[in-house]
Amino acid sequence: MTAPDDATTRLTLYRYVSGAEQTVEYLAVMRLFSSGLLIDLSATEITDRLGGQLDVDTVEDRCDQLVRWGNLVRSVRDARVRTIADWQRARTRYQISKLGGRVHRQVEELLATTEGAREVARELLAGTADRLVLIRRLATAEPADPEKLAAEVTTLFGNQRTFLDSLADFYAYLATVLSRYDLAGEEYATFKGVLLDYVDLLGSDVGRHAPLVVDALAELQPHLPAVLARLATLPGLAGGTAVERLPGRTGRDWAEFGSWFTDGHGRSGPERLRSAAEQALGQLLTNAKRMVSSAGTGLSRRDDLLRLASAFSACDDETSHRLWASTFGAAPARHLSLGIEDDDGHIPPSTSWWDAPPVDVPVTVREQGDRTARGRSGRVPDPGLDRARLLAEAEAEAAARRAAAAELTAAGRLHGARLSPAARDLLLDQLAAVVAVDQLLTGPSRRSDADLGLTLHVEPGPDTVVDSSDGRTTVHGLSLSITVGT
Repeated sequence: MTAPDDATTRLTLYRYVSGAEQTVEYLAVMRLFSSGLLIDLSATEITDRLGGQLDVDTVEDRCDQLVRWGNLVRSVRDARVRTIADWQRARTRYQISKLGGRVHRQVEELLATTEGAREVARELLAGTADRLVLIRRLATAEPADPEKLAAEVTTLFGNQRTFLDSLADFYAYLATVLSRYDLAGEEYATFKGVLLDYVDLLGSDVGRHAPLVVDALAELQPHLPAVLARLATLPGLAGGTAVERLPGRTGRDWAEFGSWFTDGHGRSGPERLRSAAEQALGQLLTNAKRMVSSAGTGLSRRDDLLRLASAFSACDDETSHRLWASTFGAAPARHLSLGIEDDDGHIPPSTSWWDAPPVDVPVTVREQGDRTARGRSGRVPDPGLDRARLLAEAEAEAAARRAAAAELTAAGRLHGARLSPAARDLLLDQLAAVVAVDQLLTGPSRRSDADLGLTLHVEPGPDTVVDSSDGRTTVHGLSLSITVGT
């Protein structure tokens, strides 16, 4: 945690992209220093790499300013030169600072980010519970393997950070879109589908996997001191509190990790996710009510007409004609040829008004000037029906998986068994999860699925051959069997 004065000082690192008039020049200089590791350049070398876009004096001024802001530091490397002129050109060299490099990576990431929605990395949540179980086993395994344990811990925390960042970006984008007053028509229909399908899918994934993660964390909690002790045996940077450690190396990191799934200092992450989905759905219904009310009564242009009348009263005749033509589009027509016209039945823009067929104007507009939409407004669709459909599809899929699991457990030893395609696919999914954890499979391994209530045992041995109605599956060099329970 930095002090308030230090935090204010560090904010000057963003000056070269926020408050500087020569932002383009600063960005070009910082990109040179961020293009590799331990880049050490002088003003002359920077000028040469920029292709002569800036002169040496300008580059030196920009680098000196970046040094004052903290983005660059002066290099202490002695330049080997042959003449005094070469020494004068190379006497001052620069390198990028640690915080300056991190800020510039953030800037480049921001410049490359699109304005559209960002997909949530929900697939990372599915393997979190399995990785916690593997970490618990590695913490108590003998002989100890700290390197593998460190790899699993770093992957766990990296996946969680990616998931939370993508989740925050998605809901921030959703909030900016739903707050728009002009959201209507096809855009409204698109984001209605996003809420009903994608948001519901996110809620279902979190609701299904969060309890498994909570149980795995509870089982890992007694072994956390052993995990931290084995991670502390790995070689690393020495330097006390000034060293920025990788995530998962302290008890505080694990407490913050578990607080998202449990309670922490407020509502848990799944509860906040459900609350955000309900709030977004409420905003969607508010937009629907607004569209229904505006379609029924129309929009008043009284204030616009009064403002136009006051403008007419304050200008001369010539200006009034120009104002009239500009406001109502009554300027003379200019017919430009746009190339070869396609014979698709549409009137091309180059056709004169005199030659074009008349436009069909509704009777109410032609005779009464009434632009009110006729007919009844469509009812706002009930999201409960779609939610019930999605739940029914999820229950059917879960029932099919349970039936396939029951078929596998009934088979037991899988060599020579005849399985349905669904049971065969479930077996391959479980085997893929085992291989993802241990690709070598030099000894016995197993994979437990708490949802289906089965355990896959994998041992090096003779081939396992499984027959199905759509073909034969052979697993070379592995003996597979299924038992009930975890």
